[in-house]
Amino acid sequence: MNRSLRLNRLSRKRSAQPKVVALGGGMGLSASLASLRRITGDLTAVVTVADDGGSSGRLRDELGVLPPGDLRKALAALCGDDDWGQTWARVIQHRFQSQGELHEHAVGNLLIVALWEQLGDHVQALDLVGKLLGAQGRVLPMSAVPLELQALVRGHDPERPSDVDTVRGQATVALTPGEVQSVHLVPPDPPAVPEAVAAVLDADWVVLGPGSWFSSVIPHLLVPELLDALMETKARRVLSLNLAPQPGETEGFSPQRHLEVLARHAPKLALDVVLADQAAVRDPESLSDAAKRLGATVELAPVAALDGSPKHDPELLATAYDRIFRMHGRIGPWR
Repeated sequence: MNRSLRLNRLSRKRSAQPKVVALGGGMGLSASLASLRRITGDLTAVVTVADDGGSSGRLRDELGVLPPGDLRKALAALCGDDDWGQTWARVIQHRFQSQGELHEHAVGNLLIVALWEQLGDHVQALDLVGKLLGAQGRVLPMSAVPLELQALVRGHDPERPSDVDTVRGQATVALTPGEVQSVHLVPPDPPAVPEAVAAVLDADWVVLGPGSWFSSVIPHLLVPELLDALMETKARRVLSLNLAPQPGETEGFSPQRHLEVLARHAPKLALDVVLADQAAVRDPESLSDAAKRLGATVELAPVAALDGSPKHDPELLATAYDRIFRMHGRIGPWR
């Protein structure tokens, strides 16, 4: 019996399923969602809305809307493995290729923005897209206002390697050749989407990461209402680490340094479990010490793609999440 079948059978045997909320953005969140949907049907994605590049950035600049790209990717990741789900996943991810204004626009971005304009409600529109796709979960923006990511970066200008500059925009921060010191959002105290706050407070488990550390993971901790919910929830909190440092944004970071940076941005936030790929951790003792300072234990598991690429394998990651949910104290009727 293959891993996917075992996980699906395990899920069906449960009398109830864990309520899981996953926070992040981009491909990291997509990897987490593609895994989590294999082990629970009660899944909510809370997605960062600070993207300012590509199709999302163009729509944001022209129409003043939330950047839809990371929301679209999350919806695609929640599509099922049947023909309907995979067809719609391909359709909303499809990008036009032309010499005109539609070049590189994603179909899903246009669909989401059209429904926002028709309905005037971000959450209702995303729920409708999810229903059309047969998405196995719900997708919510972390805030209802477009956000700008700003970072203090040492050495952003290679000719001034010791200077610290303010770098503006998620796309620029992600590619900086310098060392990111800290990030913040503009506006500085953005309102959280109420449904996102409610989902975190009602969850059994909250999963943060993997993903671009400064531009997809940490921004959730900079929304005051969302951070308060993360600290108040009775859910257990899992931090999923990346498989490798990201060129530019976290170049040279060890796994434990990722935890130290997160703690600087949210010093009062406690975690329960830190999940890392066992082959990506060279110093397990240092990682364990850093996790303990956050109140967490470390779970090492093989979660990387078997082809050697720095991508998570959906079934291996699902197996790791399922074991964590079973072994680290269930807190709901799904015991």
